[in-house]
Amino acid sequence: MTAKPPPFRDPNLPLTERVADLLGRLTVDERLAMLHQFAPPVERLGLAAFRTGQEALHGVAWMGPATVFPQAVGLGATWNTALVRRIGDAVGAEVRAMRERDPRVGLNVWAPVVNLLRHPLWGRNEEGWSEDPHATAALAAAYTRGLRGSDSVHWRTAPVLKHWLAHNNETDRATCSSSVRPRVLYEYDLPAFRGAVDGGAVAGVMPAYNLVNGRPNHLSPYLESELRTWTEDSLVVCSDAGAPTNLVDAEHYYDTHEEALAASLRAGVDNFTDHGEDSSVIVGRLRTAYDKGLLDEADVDRAVRRLLTMRFLLGEFGPDPYADAGHAFDTPAHQRLAAEAAEQAVVLLKNDGILPLNPSAKLAVVGPLADECKLDWYSGTLIRRSTPLTALRERFAEVVHVEGSDTVRLVRASDGLAVHVPQAAGEAADLVRGAEGALDPALLTGRTDLPPLVLDAQGTEVALLDWGGDVLTFKAPDGRYLSVAEDGFVRASADQPGGWVVQETFRLEPLNDEQDGQLLRHIGTGGYVSVATGGLKVAADRAEAEIFRIEYVERGTEAVLRAAAEADVVVVVAGNDPHINGRETEDRSTLALPRQQGALWRAAHSANPRTVLALVSSYPYAVPQADAELPALLWTAHGGQAGGTGLARVLAGEISPAGRLPQTWYAADSDLPGLFDYDVIGSRQTYLYFEGTPLYPFGHGLSYSSFTYEDLTVLQTQDAVVLAVTVANTAGRDADEVVQIYGKAVHPRVLRPRRALLGFERRRIAAGARETFHFRVPRAELGYWDVAHGTWRVDPGLYEFEAGASSGDIRLRCLVEAEGEPAGPRPVRRGLCAVDYDAQYGTCIVDRTKTAGDSVAAEGGGRGELVFGDCDFGDGVRGAVLTVSATGPGEVTLAAGACEVTVPVSATGGPYAYISLDTSFEAEGVRELKVGLAGPVRLAELAFTPASSTPSPLADE
Repeated sequence: MTAKPPPFRDPNLPLTERVADLLGRLTVDERLAMLHQFAPPVERLGLAAFRTGQEALHGVAWMGPATVFPQAVGLGATWNTALVRRIGDAVGAEVRAMRERDPRVGLNVWAPVVNLLRHPLWGRNEEGWSEDPHATAALAAAYTRGLRGSDSVHWRTAPVLKHWLAHNNETDRATCSSSVRPRVLYEYDLPAFRGAVDGGAVAGVMPAYNLVNGRPNHLSPYLESELRTWTEDSLVVCSDAGAPTNLVDAEHYYDTHEEALAASLRAGVDNFTDHGEDSSVIVGRLRTAYDKGLLDEADVDRAVRRLLTMRFLLGEFGPDPYADAGHAFDTPAHQRLAAEAAEQAVVLLKNDGILPLNPSAKLAVVGPLADECKLDWYSGTLIRRSTPLTALRERFAEVVHVEGSDTVRLVRASDGLAVHVPQAAGEAADLVRGAEGALDPALLTGRTDLPPLVLDAQGTEVALLDWGGDVLTFKAPDGRYLSVAEDGFVRASADQPGGWVVQETFRLEPLNDEQDGQLLRHIGTGGYVSVATGGLKVAADRAEAEIFRIEYVERGTEAVLRAAAEADVVVVVAGNDPHINGRETEDRSTLALPRQQGALWRAAHSANPRTVLALVSSYPYAVPQADAELPALLWTAHGGQAGGTGLARVLAGEISPAGRLPQTWYAADSDLPGLFDYDVIGSRQTYLYFEGTPLYPFGHGLSYSSFTYEDLTVLQTQDAVVLAVTVANTAGRDADEVVQIYGKAVHPRVLRPRRALLGFERRRIAAGARETFHFRVPRAELGYWDVAHGTWRVDPGLYEFEAGASSGDIRLRCLVEAEGEPAGPRPVRRGLCAVDYDAQYGTCIVDRTKTAGDSVAAEGGGRGELVFGDCDFGDGVRGAVLTVSATGPGEVTLAAGACEVTVPVSATGGPYAYISLDTSFEAEGVRELKVGLAGPVRLAELAFTPASSTPSPLADE
């Protein structure tokens, strides 16, 4: 007789019963073990090991060959939710296909990244969708729906959103705190996450490394107070790698790891990614915390229940509807989809009529990205690749290529001997060279079977590329990059810069004025190139560094000048390498194009005015001079395996471009806020608030076709505004158009966006045809977070709706009188939270306690001010009570009308040791309140004492 399976394996039972049954069968130690990223098997119950975390940002990453789609910012540039959903579907299928071959592939995918592209210098700009929360949410929801799969019960993969919350800098990312006022939180940062969760296909989130308002994101109270209130579905919170340990070692937020893990678990984190595959450290700390009573069985069960629910939804404990789905990767359909995505991601920034290119034109294709198909840290391994050069050669009969790098010799200053790149021999040569002598695309950094560089009388001419910020790479004549392996020797051994620590980048370090030459410093190790037995080697000691002179054999601009002069059109392909100067762990320092690349387009243009600049990059550049002088500019993110073909098809006119910028392109660094300034409202960031003139506005992108916008109509329903607009293609070719709908309050009572995206759709319109686009805007999207009353509010009054091709190209407008609830003045007599200010100067938000609440302090213990508008003091107050803490002497100043008082504050015993201070303070009626802070003081709340015993009508609101 066959034994009856336990209830948790019965697919006919409700999910909650199955989860509860399995949870009840696990011991405490088995439950604790499940809280690590690598959960071990439970053999007595037939449970397999389970791994949370599989990177799948724009294809399956880190697990070998896979279809590589454009970077996320490039997918954001498509403005096409239907396409993005299809890509998510393809990626989900490849995850399953690879899982069938390799059990290390996880079904809990850590994607997409929904952090808003607030600041274009963020090193991980390539990972986000857009600077706009509406666009980000829509695209992220589409991608997760594709990843989730179409089965109504079981999930093909379980997507986790990254990175909760307000994470937009790599500099000091594990220790810095983002000061996020309530309006920015509710109007900007949270909507990107909530919109994706509302899409119904999100399995959870991953907290970011940084702190928000002085509290680590892995202790975020918003995980429970916001995230888990948005849906009835179970959501898993997975820590970022190493972040649990950071709570103690880097952030010093808790004294012991046991306290930190327990607090994180209670805050809502369910799974800990730390110490790699070795779960013993984290599980041991959790066991100690459990034994000490820092967490209890309910805390553990809550997290394990969520993890088990995810595993059930993935079909682990019963019939798996995806098991026989015949998943595959690199299918012809996926190849076509990657090509379609690359084409749709191309943005035409400027065109004076030179594009599309004449089919008979002789082209000079120049620049460091002309013959490259770059990957990034979250890419899979390419099975196939295209470059702009190869794709253009397929379309044009005459194409000349010049990389534009400087050809140099590295000469030892002391004796004139030069660096020589030895030829690989034997089997090593076979690995380096393919059958036809082409560089093997599988060549990786770190090889030690190739001969190190040496010195000889003649040396080898190498190509020098300057990527900006004085970061250099060198390439041997056969295309191999100079790289440093673990043994410290320098070899020509890498096909591309790459790796978590890039081993192919160097910097020239000048000597003093009396010495001729420079030191060559290896950026990855920080050491200096020296001469050792066996060849050139990186030495840690500067005293051992060799002094080199750079002898220029030919400047790259000279070769570009020759090629440009003989061509009909020059296409300069410039941009970044995603592993250099802007990537995870490294923010950019400037919007400027690298100096060497700027020199290339200027040289090309001086020889041939018919010069086109194509930027292939992970982020925006400030190129106002190029925009002013060149007849055409384009941008695309690194487009994955088909990026070169996508760009070439647009240049050749095989398709009309319709990509749109997912973020503002600024004209200069001076337009940018501080990297750590997260107050998009107060410092006027992104297209929502920016008051300057951008180089290219949010949503910008040109076409080879032309479109007219007609008949914008608006219909109000009880809970929405419904808009329709007709768009006509007035040109002689079919083309896509991206219709964008914006809205704004005409007479806002508080600072509101200049315009905000409310809807968009990309659609193909046939030549001469008209299409009507419909948009439904929920009335709530017209609102804002009312800090004075602690609620979301839609003010009554006039709202303007706009339809156009970008935020800077509005074609039609209409006004609507919308209903709403008037706010009224701020009822301060019931109390005032310091964080609910309307404006601030020189302050930052800090944690009130380690678990919840906010206070405000002057930055760096200096001086700052808070402004609260329309404060209703009723018929008068006669005193104020301040809730403060202080680590040293300081003061708080209150000013309203003619009354101003200063309250000295002494040290209270620590930042979390709050006391109440009484002071006399007189004010009446509705007026502005200013609160000054000085010294190491934290202000949490203000309360006011009525002048009479008669309560204010607003006192009980």
